[in-house]
Amino acid sequence: MKNLKLDAQQVQDELTELTQNLRKSQLTLNSLPDIDVASTPSHCIYKRDKLSLLYFESTQPKEDRASHPIFICYALVNRWYMIDLDPERSLLRSLLARGLDVYVLDWGYPDKADRFLDLDDYINDYLDDCIDQALAHSGSTELDLMGICQGGTFSLCYTALHSKKVRKLITAVTPVNFQTPDNMLQKLSQHTDIDLAVKTYGNIPGSFLNHVYSSLMPMRLGIQKNLNLPKHLTTTESALSYLRMEKWLYDCPDQAGEAFKEFITLFFRENRFVNGGLTIGGTDVNLSEIRHPILNIYGQHDHLVPADSSLALKAVCPHSQYSELLVKAGHIGVFVSRKAHKLVPDTIVKWLAE
Repeated sequence: MKNLKLDAQQVQDELTELTQNLRKSQLTLNSLPDIDVASTPSHCIYKRDKLSLLYFESTQPKEDRASHPIFICYALVNRWYMIDLDPERSLLRSLLARGLDVYVLDWGYPDKADRFLDLDDYINDYLDDCIDQALAHSGSTELDLMGICQGGTFSLCYTALHSKKVRKLITAVTPVNFQTPDNMLQKLSQHTDIDLAVKTYGNIPGSFLNHVYSSLMPMRLGIQKNLNLPKHLTTTESALSYLRMEKWLYDCPDQAGEAFKEFITLFFRENRFVNGGLTIGGTDVNLSEIRHPILNIYGQHDHLVPADSSLALKAVCPHSQYSELLVKAGHIGVFVSRKAHKLVPDTIVKWLAE
């Protein structure tokens, strides 16, 4: 191995830059307002147990709005406001500005009373109930359903089980084939004693899952992230953007134990979308029976839901009118990056209107 030589002047310059950034960061942090997220006005039209159903009215005149509302189902992990994190790059605001009325299901924070909720409860009870509420509120007989990440998996199951209530389906960063070679979460699940974890914790702590996600990319999400921190905090705009993201990342609800165990078993371990044999609440879930138009949005650099995992959707839904959108971003960047800011909402609105 060749001897590494350090350039004394380069080291001094980097230390000087770091010191200056640290000083700027301190001044910026001292002058920051509150870290606001989910700032788009909404109305809560329904509450049940821990969940809330939020209604966001389009900012366009009624005659210029879409004929059907869109219902967004987010994952149980993390919180829905990823789509409304920054007012300047909010997917939610972009959809409202393009004439869509939007309903968002906020799952809330499960506690010990929810320990035995299963996937049947979440999909055939809670999700179905909220979609009925949205239909009644909007006066529509069907709506457009958008599922994000695990919420996309739920939405696929829901569409197969309750097809008449869904007009079109959008899946975003949604896992379908859970056993692609580059699926790191699947590899972790194979070496985890899920029964013991649920028996020990009851509900799986959100903080534990957050550590798991960070461990998938330890250099990028650990050392490199901390080294770049002073740069992120040098201006008010960049500091607010960074801290909003941090607030969302650490806002991880606990996971109802039974539903968590069932999801890991049926999807990560048994890959039932691909291998078949999936049942929810005693009813077969067969994605090949879905004939709805589907728009599949996926991230080219997604480390949580690899592109191949999402792209498997076309094969398991052979009778649907399938379209896809590649976004050159990661799992979160699909919703918040500058590349996606116009591309994603423009594509969604155009596709829904076709």
